[in-house]
Amino acid sequence: MSTEHALPNRRSFTTKHIIHDIWLSTNLPPEALTSLSLPGADTPSLPSSFKISSLAQASIALSALAARLVRSTRVTLNPYPTVRVPVHNAAVEFKSNSLYTLQRNDTPIPPFSYNPIGGLHKASDGYVRIHDVFPNHIQGTLKLLGLPGDAGRDDVAREVAKRKKVDLEEEGTERGNVAIYALRSYEEWDALPQSAAIHGSPILLKRVNGGDPARKPMAPLGEDSKKCLSGLRVVELTRVIAGPVSGKTLAAHGADVLWVTSPNLPAVPFLDIDLSRGKRNVHLDIRNPQDKHRLLELLKTCDVFIQGYRPQSLASYGLSPEDLVKINPNIICANMSAFGPAGPWSHRRGFDSLVQAASGMNVSEAEHAGQGEPSKVLPCQALDHASGYLLATGIMAAVYHRAVHGGAWEVDVSLAGTMKYLRSLGQYPGATGFAAEDYVKGQNVPEDMLATTETAWGTLTAVKHSAEIEGCDVGWHLMPCPAEENSPTWVS
Repeated sequence: MSTEHALPNRRSFTTKHIIHDIWLSTNLPPEALTSLSLPGADTPSLPSSFKISSLAQASIALSALAARLVRSTRVTLNPYPTVRVPVHNAAVEFKSNSLYTLQRNDTPIPPFSYNPIGGLHKASDGYVRIHDVFPNHIQGTLKLLGLPGDAGRDDVAREVAKRKKVDLEEEGTERGNVAIYALRSYEEWDALPQSAAIHGSPILLKRVNGGDPARKPMAPLGEDSKKCLSGLRVVELTRVIAGPVSGKTLAAHGADVLWVTSPNLPAVPFLDIDLSRGKRNVHLDIRNPQDKHRLLELLKTCDVFIQGYRPQSLASYGLSPEDLVKINPNIICANMSAFGPAGPWSHRRGFDSLVQAASGMNVSEAEHAGQGEPSKVLPCQALDHASGYLLATGIMAAVYHRAVHGGAWEVDVSLAGTMKYLRSLGQYPGATGFAAEDYVKGQNVPEDMLATTETAWGTLTAVKHSAEIEGCDVGWHLMPCPAEENSPTWVS
């Protein structure tokens, strides 16, 4: 393997090593890593050759430690209470979007149309994975393949079989408006320039300017305050899983999170019901001058802006980090992307399942399972969830650095960066990692890991946040409701 593609060797890392490694990469004080309890650490808790459970426990613990660190800048007593994250709870939380149940009432859920044409398809020289969650991706893929709008999965399979896998990837993802990626081995992925462009650290954090010293971004907490991030204002423009997990994590620690979605974009209610807990979802259309003005007013007064669109895709609307720092010199701009801010694929759209396929993970997982499959997906959207907690950690690291040093900050996390880190941890030998029990909705999720609350759409039973901070209130009190019921204003 060439030097530029060399993978860091973290195969001997325990969960504590992972936490220390990522924590120190963001220049946070090492003394803040005290009083950490990790029950069950380094025990495989999901069936996979990859060390998903260790990454789950570590990434969630990192976010809780970072919340506690921010709290330490705002209180004088007991700055570092014990943080506790059990490994099985963390593994369950990595599947939260598929483990909830909703007993519906009569309130209609946002409409969702779906034609399952995607997943793995055999091409003439291998396989491709097609993303089919969004209606525009479904219709765009059918158009690319010369199929009518009502075509099904068998029709797609027939047309894909006539084409080469990289040709389909280039035509659909690079030159088109859909998301199709070739299934690759590690060797094929490592030969790509994009592989070399991905940073070895999963959280990229940089100071953008000196900030406005006249503005004190966050007020001190009262000694009886139970929420570490109380008073933190967050504007979130994200979709699907990874970006929303970051906002949901900040909300669990008390941040006021406005999840801004467009009424003109399709909702994904089967994901949003879980991922909107703790937030207030509001509708604003940035193509509408009045809505754009309202969004800019929020951005002028927020602490954090999270965006999950392709790098620089919001720049044409005047929402680039450079633009935002001009109107808010103390802002923290957080970016979630598929492939990171550098490299020939930095502009590409991508999703967890597609990064798994393109990077060699699915081929390696299948090889370890030894069942003769060409590809095997991970037991959860591990890249999405880990990236979400890592972005939340990076955001809170920036909040801490801003409190200590001032300035505006930019944070970048990518699915591919998380993939590279997970791969660097090594894999369990052979099929041994698949001996762990999986968690399935309605079957074996322990009741003490679930919470039941009322929402606008009925009774929701969903996974609790797995991190605990001694003496602090961690979790979600706001529950999902229609965007029309929320106002695009701050709580205080």
